[in-house]
Amino acid sequence: MDATETLAALVKAARTGQRAALEDLFRRFAPVVHGILLARLEPADADDLTQDVFETALTRLPSLREDAAFPGWIVSIARHAALDAARRRTPLTGVAMDEVADSADVEERVEAQRSLEAIRTLPDAYRETLLLRLVEGMTGPEIAERTGLAPGSVRVNLHRGMALLRTALSTPARGAST
Repeated sequence: MDATETLAALVKAARTGQRAALEDLFRRFAPVVHGILLARLEPADADDLTQDVFETALTRLPSLREDAAFPGWIVSIARHAALDAARRRTPLTGVAMDEVADSADVEERVEAQRSLEAIRTLPDAYRETLLLRLVEGMTGPEIAERTGLAPGSVRVNLHRGMALLRTALSTPARGAST
């Protein structure tokens, strides 16, 4: 049984309400959903909305015509949810920083926020694949399998996206003194 047949069988089992299948789908696709949401929303909002996307998907699962189409379908639901959330909510004015032990932690968080902001300026295809790779830790083949993209497209998106990200990060931040 190949990966597509295995996924189709898993989706079919989830349609019947099998808890293990539902949990497996969540475990496999939550990083993809989270990465797509993170491309458009603040981290706390992406965390909260990930669960909502899966609740929506589970209620709509009977309408999915082809079980093997699940990856593209869940990605589409996540993108729509992110766009809806971005339209409804006012953007956060700053980054809520937890208490940190030392200045190195603060510097790392500031650099991570700067990197995330730079990634968000990239075109969607690059933004999503980079976040899935860099934030969610997925490999190229995992990204392809779980988003429905061709492996070659994922490689190109990662390569071009990294080049654009390097350029964006080498440019001084707006408002920074030089």
